[in-house]
Amino acid sequence: MSNTKVKRRTILDLQAMKSSGEKIAVLTAYDFPFARIMDQAGIDIILVGDSAGSVVAGYDTTLPVTMEEMLYHTRAVVRGVERALVVADMPFLSYQVDLSEARRNAGLLIKEGGAQAVKLEGGENVAETIRAIVAMDVPVVGHIGLTPQSIHRMGGYRVQGREDAQAKQLLADAVAVTEAGAFAVVLEGIPADLAKQITAAVAIPTIGIGAGVDCDGQVLVIHDILGLCEKYSPKFVKRFADVSGTIRQGIDDYISEVKGGSFPGPEHSF
Repeated sequence: MSNTKVKRRTILDLQAMKSSGEKIAVLTAYDFPFARIMDQAGIDIILVGDSAGSVVAGYDTTLPVTMEEMLYHTRAVVRGVERALVVADMPFLSYQVDLSEARRNAGLLIKEGGAQAVKLEGGENVAETIRAIVAMDVPVVGHIGLTPQSIHRMGGYRVQGREDAQAKQLLADAVAVTEAGAFAVVLEGIPADLAKQITAAVAIPTIGIGAGVDCDGQVLVIHDILGLCEKYSPKFVKRFADVSGTIRQGIDDYISEVKGGSFPGPEHSF
């Protein structure tokens, strides 16, 4: 990485970006190499997502992910970052049991993980938790709409907010997390018109994923945009590159040369 000192993105920068209309670009990362590449490319926020459970560990959902796993991934990402704001997901059961445990786990992601902020799922039901974490000077990102940790209650990965009652609740959720002190909120899997309404209604930046173009920013999973996740392909994902084929070809060539005896050659030997 460059020795030149770069200015790290802050939550104040993100607020200014919303005010000026500059879109906020967010991607997930779970390790040092990807984090370094993203940071050098100029990504604004890196989210160390509990989606690591699905795209890295191979779980069917994010629910099995532990604090220990999130701390491991967060530390790896932070070592590769100079510029981006690093936000770490709080995994299932790390903040739902009581406020004391929520505060401790949020603090660990900052103190031991090295993140600059944490993210947790929920709206009005977690407003008190957000307030408690913010009170200890840990910045919080909210997450409403399709919340993967609530998959069993929702009956699967379904778009939220299509009915009037749901839409009103999501607007109330966005207001609640804003008033509780969150500095940004992820809007996942909700109709674009509703996301536009929420974005206009709250003072904090909205980060969309499957929520239309009118959010203040967008987030996607890095494995999805590079064609590295074959388990599922949500409608909201755009594949910006297909490196899976390139990787497979490289591995095929390696196997062929090893079995054929052409690797290692003299230039690769001592």
